[in-house]
Amino acid sequence: MKSCLLLIDIQESFRHRPYFTERDLPAWLEAQNALIEGAQRHGVPIVRIFHVDGPKTAANSFALESGHVRPLDGLRAVEPAAIFHKSRHSALVGTGLDVWLTQNGVQRLVVSGIRTEQCCETTTRHASDLGFAVDYVTDATLTFDMKNEDGSLLMAADIKTRTATVLKDRFATICTVPQAIERMARAA
Repeated sequence: MKSCLLLIDIQESFRHRPYFTERDLPAWLEAQNALIEGAQRHGVPIVRIFHVDGPKTAANSFALESGHVRPLDGLRAVEPAAIFHKSRHSALVGTGLDVWLTQNGVQRLVVSGIRTEQCCETTTRHASDLGFAVDYVTDATLTFDMKNEDGSLLMAADIKTRTATVLKDRFATICTVPQAIERMARAA
């Protein structure tokens, strides 16, 4: 089964958001870069997806005009097989990604990127509904703490656990980076 690694929203835009923190960044970058290296080693195509929306001004970090819609500093250099810009949570809405995947015979998506519970999870659910097999690589997704309605803090680690729990065996195979690389190697 031909695989494709998706790098979802791994962009400098996030450094300019008030919730951004470097706390989990080093470990995540290490995992993300190992996944990229594994995909490169096994000839798995890598697709980069950037989130672009909001006012087209330099002040909006998710606008092309800001200069921040580019790979996050520290991310392993990669020559992607394709690049898509999205303006919705799912990378499969209005981008042409689904057409590209079909034309290239891709049947399994390996999902990684920023944010765990938003664009990564939404793309995973959408891809599953479209009939793709999905490997969701939890340690290669990054998110940030969020506030609950009552003002209490929901920690990023808890968000990641919750996301893996709701996706497991329903929408995706939950993988660590080594497991995802092993699955890519078997499919190559």
